[in-house]
Amino acid sequence: MSIKENIEQVQIKIDEACKRSGRDPKDVTLICVSKTKPVEMLMEAYDAGKRAFGENKVQEMCGKIEVMPDDIQWHMIGHLQTNKIKYIVGKTALIHSVDSVHLAEAIEKESAKAGCITNVLIEINAAGEESKSGTSDPEVNKELIRAVSKLEHLSLRGLMTIAPYTEDPESNREYFKMVHDLLYKEMRDYFPEKPELSMGMTGDYEVAVEEGATLVRVGTGIFGERDYGIKS
Repeated sequence: MSIKENIEQVQIKIDEACKRSGRDPKDVTLICVSKTKPVEMLMEAYDAGKRAFGENKVQEMCGKIEVMPDDIQWHMIGHLQTNKIKYIVGKTALIHSVDSVHLAEAIEKESAKAGCITNVLIEINAAGEESKSGTSDPEVNKELIRAVSKLEHLSLRGLMTIAPYTEDPESNREYFKMVHDLLYKEMRDYFPEKPELSMGMTGDYEVAVEEGATLVRVGTGIFGERDYGIKS
């Protein structure tokens, strides 16, 4: 199938998941995870109506920003090094991967220099995987939320999690529910009226939507398998 057809199929599944859980499909945004993909493929998704794209490397994202339309919303979904922050502040719609006070303060510093407010999500390592950033410790996460909420040039928009890779999406439901409950049942006062929950990828986004995801990050389901040979 074409990229346009893949997007249509993903959107149908999102809509169906919303229907099952009594949600409005308008409350869920599909982010096209375009890391390692060439601009030509991104433009196919753009021409199909998509405006939210997710990248995980600063250099690659900046290169694409330079050549793609100005109305795209760029999402930084990968681990962010402090020495790369200055290149994306003011250019991203949302940074999904704030996993420490140190990183948050570094983004605050660069945002102040640029005279802008940077929208961020706190990354929660719900399953406690060593290969993932962030932590599953509830108290550490609560302290991080409190700390970020006090920073003048950061706008804390919600939470993000990367669930384990699995062939059984149902096995990740507990992790999505955990992150949802952390936001809505324990730390609700620290977030805006309509907070974001960035949860769910190609293999499990339907379950994530059923558990409250407002942003789903789909790459393989739209563009096909990643090509790590691309150096853009």
